[in-house]
Amino acid sequence: MSEKMKFVQDFLDEAPVTDVSATFAEWLDIIEGLKNKAMAALGDLQRDPSTDELEAFASEVEGGPSGQIRAYTGKNVDWMIHSHMQNQKLGFVNVHLTIWLGPHIDVPHFGMALGAFPQAWMFMDSVPRKLIPTDLEYYNKYYAPFNDEWQQIHKNTPGVDEFVSRDSFVRATYSPTAWSFMAEPSQEFFDLARKTANDHMDRWLQWVAEATEVPAEKQAELAQNDLNTRKNIAELDPANVVAVRYFGEERTEQLVRALWGGDRALPRPLDA
Repeated sequence: MSEKMKFVQDFLDEAPVTDVSATFAEWLDIIEGLKNKAMAALGDLQRDPSTDELEAFASEVEGGPSGQIRAYTGKNVDWMIHSHMQNQKLGFVNVHLTIWLGPHIDVPHFGMALGAFPQAWMFMDSVPRKLIPTDLEYYNKYYAPFNDEWQQIHKNTPGVDEFVSRDSFVRATYSPTAWSFMAEPSQEFFDLARKTANDHMDRWLQWVAEATEVPAEKQAELAQNDLNTRKNIAELDPANVVAVRYFGEERTEQLVRALWGGDRALPRPLDA
């Protein structure tokens, strides 16, 4: 495996116009299946009204992308984002599923993004909620057992390149077993992404089902840390410049707030 270290906008600017409709269809199907699994297991989730107007949005720039953002919340989930942005005919796709749990448990959050620019790209992580170097029990439970699987995909899969962000903050948010790789679109790569994602979703849902409750006096601090992390990830994403290019500053700010819940209408689990 080789390594790619560029910003998303670099790939877009350097690539020829490429139809990635097949990649978009595969990625949508994978994310939809994962979302359905999660919603069936995590209890009653409600669509937050703040994202109703983002059910369908489009760039006013000729050839610009269109998209959709849906946010959900419930007693077990602080903020879940199911979204996409794409111009599949011109070579750009970004599909997201992120699930931020409530503070009643400290299981890592689920984060996944699938993209094309026009190479197919996959990112998936278990977003830590504790400082891993100081909590070996947390590390040994949620990260250490999966290092061999991470190495197998990242280092020993022909045709798959490791994708490394040039942005230091983005790299600081990665867990030790963050999957971040890209390849030329192919059914083999789609199948690898589908299996890896479903295996991890099943594992993650099992973690949630078996988790013990966080002491009540620690939940407020955990909830605030979760919000700070989510907000910083959304606001400091270097790919936001792509959204500004196509949607302008005002719309991009709205999209970013939707990702972290800045305009949410429904209460957070701790406040419900």
